[in-house]
Amino acid sequence: MSTTSEEHGPVTEEEDEVRLADLYPDSATDGEYDPELEEDDGGAADDGADRKPVFKNVEEFVTYRFIPMYSRPEGGQFRWCREWWRHPEAVSRFHALWHAWEVLRWEPGTGMAVWYRDHLDYQMTVLMGDTGPFRECTSRRHQDPRPLPADPAPEGWFEDEW
Repeated sequence: MSTTSEEHGPVTEEEDEVRLADLYPDSATDGEYDPELEEDDGGAADDGADRKPVFKNVEEFVTYRFIPMYSRPEGGQFRWCREWWRHPEAVSRFHALWHAWEVLRWEPGTGMAVWYRDHLDYQMTVLMGDTGPFRECTSRRHQDPRPLPADPAPEGWFEDEW
């Protein structure tokens, strides 16, 4: 199969793979994306010791996996903030999505389906929903999140648990 590039004419699968390599750097190989890291090994038994993460941090996961793959029309029920990293709740949720993705990508058969169903689909409705952490933002304007108001509890109200 080949596609066409306006600049260079027909693009082969090998050339297309090189372009994907530019989009998905892999920290485990010093910036060289390795598609083998994303794919399951077909169920071969191992202890997981040689499994390296594809992304070195949550920013790489959001930048190179989430944003390119999960686009939605902005507005209405879908909210986004270009400064997503300024929203602690969003960072925490993206962090959980990233870790679950890194683990479930190794599960043979249904690992990624489980990730979509149990992790991504749920978090997308919260993250990008009209009551989620980006509710006051647009892709063109960031609004600092406002924490919920809270008064300190009176001294001795809670017993120390630790």
